[in-house]
Amino acid sequence: MNENEIAKVVVDASYHLHKRLGPGVFESVYEVILAHELKKLRLDVKRQVPIPIVWDGLIFDEGFRVDMIVNDLLVIELKSVEKLAPVHSKQLLTYLRLTERRLGLLINFGEELIRDGIKRIANGLPNDS
Repeated sequence: MNENEIAKVVVDASYHLHKRLGPGVFESVYEVILAHELKKLRLDVKRQVPIPIVWDGLIFDEGFRVDMIVNDLLVIELKSVEKLAPVHSKQLLTYLRLTERRLGLLINFGEELIRDGIKRIANGLPNDS
């Protein structure tokens, strides 16, 4: 599966999860259940993946943590807030750049309608495949 195919599966699973739980649950609850649902679909899901920072030739492990990486291709950042802010998209783009991945999904389970809470963010790396 490529990034777009994986993203479609994740969006569909997110829709069904939001439909059952509704908005307003803690982000960590959505994360653990979404990871479970994606694993049931035979996707490889890594949660809370550390991203180290390199500075002056040193590696600092206390960098960032990505909520999920699916099939080692798609970066997912989850939120459970009333409305997404521009900083949330910038955060995901930073994760995409640092992990050298092309596509990410920003999913806000806090929205009344999940379709209003899903944003695709592309890194703009050259397509070498």
